[in-house]
Amino acid sequence: MGGPLRLGVNIDHVATIRNARGGLHPDPLRAAKLAESAGADGITAHLREDRRHISDDDITRLTKELAVPLNLEMAPTNEMLNIALRHKPHAACLVPEKREEITTEGGLDVVAGYPHLEPYVQALGEAGSLVSLFIDPDPKQVCAAAQIGAPVIEIHTGAFCDSRQVEPERELQRVIDAASLADELGLECHAGHGLTFDTVIPIAKIRTVVELNIGHFLIGEAIFGGLESSIKCMRVLMDQARSESEGERLA
Repeated sequence: MGGPLRLGVNIDHVATIRNARGGLHPDPLRAAKLAESAGADGITAHLREDRRHISDDDITRLTKELAVPLNLEMAPTNEMLNIALRHKPHAACLVPEKREEITTEGGLDVVAGYPHLEPYVQALGEAGSLVSLFIDPDPKQVCAAAQIGAPVIEIHTGAFCDSRQVEPERELQRVIDAASLADELGLECHAGHGLTFDTVIPIAKIRTVVELNIGHFLIGEAIFGGLESSIKCMRVLMDQARSESEGERLA
């Protein structure tokens, strides 16, 4: 692997702000189109069971009007499968989901959930969506993802981002090792969750990671400097880090 690193922008929390007051503003589709023009390679949206941010109508509009690929994050439930099969997004990322959580707390347990997850992976793949599994940087989970037939994994980087003052080297190495194993097994490797201007740099240097999905931080930064500015800054940091990694490899 190696080469350019893609950026997927998650626009969930534009919808969170909208839903706090009701109505139509701010519009997630407008944010998605702005992200496109600012250099995003794709848009990610998580349609949760409780519809706390992205709505069904948002998914319909995003599917029809985006020029870049849509990555639909979804729980492995029959309701979400039917929605995905109706819209046929470019990509579908299966994620764990609990009503009481504030945000996604960890990755799927593909090892324990193999019998439940397998038909979802198969059905989404047959419908033409690129299926990914959101997992922790655990070799057992990476191997199970390969065995179940998912072509892509997305590594949960939350533990690394949260450990910056404690054990960042150990948590970063876990991500590096999981991404390397995914590459060996023929899986495309993405990463995301909790990434900021500071934490994105070491992750972007991992040559076996080909895509980062970032949302909450970018939307938060947009309050202070605008969404276009926050995305462009993230894009520059990612590209610089990847270029440095390539240079170190060739040195």
